[in-house]
Amino acid sequence: MTKVDQAAPVATSETGGLRRDVGLIGLMWASVGSIIGSGWLYGAEKAVVVAGPAAIISWVIGTVAIVLLALVHAELGGMFPVAGGTARYPHYAFGGLAGMSFGWFSWLQAATVAPIEVEAMIGYAGHWKFAQGLQGTDGTLTTSGIVTAIVLMAVFVGVNFFGVRALAHTNSAATWWKIAIPLAAIFIIAAGNFHGSNFTSEGFAPFGAKGVLGAISSSGIIFALLGFEQAIQLAGESRNPQRDLPRATLGSVAIGAGIYILLQIVFIAALPHASFAHGWGKLAYAGISGPWAGLATVVGLGWLGWVLYVDAIISPGGTGLIYTTATSRVSYGLAKNGYAPKALTKTDKRGVPWIGLIVSFVTGIVCFLPFPSWQELVGFITSASVLMYAGAPLAYGVFSDRLPHFERPYRLPFGKFISPLSFVVANLIIYWSGWNTLWRLAFAILLGYVLMGSYALWANLKGKPDAPRMDFKAAQWLPAYLLGIGLISWQGSFGEGSQGNIKLYWDILVIAAFSLGIYYWAKATASKTEAIERSIDEVVVTDAPAH
Repeated sequence: MTKVDQAAPVATSETGGLRRDVGLIGLMWASVGSIIGSGWLYGAEKAVVVAGPAAIISWVIGTVAIVLLALVHAELGGMFPVAGGTARYPHYAFGGLAGMSFGWFSWLQAATVAPIEVEAMIGYAGHWKFAQGLQGTDGTLTTSGIVTAIVLMAVFVGVNFFGVRALAHTNSAATWWKIAIPLAAIFIIAAGNFHGSNFTSEGFAPFGAKGVLGAISSSGIIFALLGFEQAIQLAGESRNPQRDLPRATLGSVAIGAGIYILLQIVFIAALPHASFAHGWGKLAYAGISGPWAGLATVVGLGWLGWVLYVDAIISPGGTGLIYTTATSRVSYGLAKNGYAPKALTKTDKRGVPWIGLIVSFVTGIVCFLPFPSWQELVGFITSASVLMYAGAPLAYGVFSDRLPHFERPYRLPFGKFISPLSFVVANLIIYWSGWNTLWRLAFAILLGYVLMGSYALWANLKGKPDAPRMDFKAAQWLPAYLLGIGLISWQGSFGEGSQGNIKLYWDILVIAAFSLGIYYWAKATASKTEAIERSIDEVVVTDAPAH
C-alpha cells in the first residue's frame, strides 16, 4: 500500500490542490492564534465567579485535559498529515457512519467559532460611542449589529481568499500582538496591585468541588484553551508535517495554558477587595464594562484599559480569521471522504477551497440569528469541540492494534494508557458542560445526520464512485455512546434541568466506567486492517503539491 508518510513533504498532484506553504512557526502560530482569542478577555472573570480563587485549579485541570487530548492528536497528526485531520481519523478507524458523525462534530465546532469572535469584537467595541447601538442591553445584536457582524465575517473570508501563505503572514502578525498584550497586562497590573490576601479573604473555594469542576466547561476555560488542532487541520499544507505537527500542537498548548494560568492568578490578586466583598459570585467593577479593561481602569491604569479595548478587536479578530480557514478545510476533508458534495473540494489558483469559504460565511450569518450573544455560544462550542476531540482517542486505540507497521514520527509514551484516559477526560468535560447545553447540542447533531445522511443516501442510490460506505457494524457503539452521555447528563447534577439523581463524585465514576466500556467496545468492533488501509489510500495526500 501507499503510506501517507511517504507522500508528505514532496508530493506531486493534479493542478488545483492545496499548497504546502506553511512551516513550523506558521503551524504553531495558527494554533496559538486560535487559543488566544476572546477567551482571554472573559475567561478569568467568568471562572472566578463560578469557582472563586480555586478557579486556578480549574485552569490546571482544564490544561491537563487538553494536553492529554493534544498528545493523542500529535501522534495521529504525524501519522496522517492530511487536511482536516480531526474529521478523518474516525473515518479511517470506523468507516462511514462514524466518519460522517465526527466529521459533522468537527465542522460544527469550527463553523461556530468565527461568529462568536465577531460577537466578542462587537461587544467590546460598545465602549466607543460610534458602536454603542450595535448591541441591546441584554447583549444581543441589534439590526445594525447583525449587519456589522456580516461585514466582519466577509473580511475574514476575503483575507482567506488570498491563500494560506497570506493568511499565515497575517495571522503571524496578529498572534505576536495577541501574545504581547496579555503578557503586558499580567506584568503591568501585577507590579503594583498584587494582594495575596485576595486568595483567602472570602474563601479559596467558596463553591466547593462542584464550582471547580463546573467552571472547566461552563465558564469558558476549555473554550479558551481550544485551538491546538488548527495545526492539524492545516497538515495538508505543511512543508514538513511529520516533524512540525507534534511540535506545533504541544508547543501551542504550552504557550496558551501558561498565559491563561498567569492571567487567572493576576486577575484574582489585583482586584480591589470592594469588588468581591459580597462574595465572588457577585463580582462588580463599579459599572465599568470589560473584565480586563475594567480592572485596569479600576486600579488607575486607564491607558492600559484603552489598549485592552483595542486588543478586544484584534485578538478575537485573529481567532475568527483562522477558524474561517479551518471551517473550509474541514468541509474539504468531508467532501474528500464523500460525506458532502465534491464541489467543496474545488480550489482556486491559490489553492484555496473557495466554495468551503462561502459556506462558512453563510453559516456564520445563520449563527447570529439563534445565538445572538457571546455567552449563549460558549457552552455549545465547548461541548461540540470536545465531542469532536473524543474521536481521536478512539481512533488511536484502533490504530495501535491494527496499524503497528505505520511510521510514527512522534510516538506517544504510555499511549495505551493515555488514550483511554483522554477519552474519559473528554467525556467528563462534556458532562460538566451541563444538561441545558447538551440537549441543544443533540438537536444540532440530529440536523447533521439529516443533512449528511441524506447526501450519503443519495450518493449511494446514484452509484457515485465516492459514495461513503456506511459501516454500521464498525460503528455499532456510536448510538449507545451519544445516547448514553446524554442520559447520564440528564440524570446528573450539572446544568439547568438535570435531575440530580447521580450525585457529585459518583457521577465521575459513572462517566469513567461508561467511557471505558465504549472505548473497548469501539476497539473490538472497529474496521479491519484491510478496510482501514483502503480508506487511507482513498484520501492519501496527493492533493497538496510542494511549492
